[in-house]
Amino acid sequence: MKPKAADVPLLQTVHLSREIKAKKIVADLNVSVEQGTLLAVVGPSGSGKSSFLRLLNRLDEPTAGTVLLGGVDYRTLMPASLRRRVGLVFQTPALFPGTVGDNLQFGPRQRGESIPAAALASLLEEIGLAGYAARDVGRLSGGEAQRVALLRTLVNEPQVLLLDEPTSALDASSELIIEAFLAKIVQQKALACILVTHKLAQASRIAQQILVLEQGKVTLSGPTAEILPCLTNSSTIP
Repeated sequence: MKPKAADVPLLQTVHLSREIKAKKIVADLNVSVEQGTLLAVVGPSGSGKSSFLRLLNRLDEPTAGTVLLGGVDYRTLMPASLRRRVGLVFQTPALFPGTVGDNLQFGPRQRGESIPAAALASLLEEIGLAGYAARDVGRLSGGEAQRVALLRTLVNEPQVLLLDEPTSALDASSELIIEAFLAKIVQQKALACILVTHKLAQASRIAQQILVLEQGKVTLSGPTAEILPCLTNSSTIP
């Protein structure tokens, strides 16, 4: 019997693997993320966390296995369409020349739409950048640029949000603002969100699920409350 749509995870990896020169970068990952769920991916440096994210929207191609988006094999989708539906925010933001508003309007304008000025102002205020719409991106700090990059991905209305250390350039206060914003938007928009982080405290604050990668393999996975006690008491994973 074909599963009901409600029974199909929004994002699911099926034996997802990537091998380069006989080295397993990502090895046989079977991961599911439901709507409204934030999954934190933690693990040592070089464990394959960023490579995992890149496979999820085909910036890199798997050498085995695949990804299902709402039950549909993502290889049947055009890359541009896939990357709108599965948005990725990199650790280092790369903004277009121009203003903050120009960057946020870019995606909607490709669809023949635009964000009303009031809605744009509200988005910026919510993420701690009130009044920044007309500011040139060349005048932004690293943390400010990262917040704009996050909003630029969100205005494309993705179903899945991938985040690679999105608060690494932020101070503690700004980090909490972004965490609160992410927790809210994941629930409001019913997104499936995967957050790569080296901070266990961050995972404990906003993630419902935690996945631990080591040498490209899943070593632990489950609800945050169950996984955290199994991990080191250190605030970070080297």
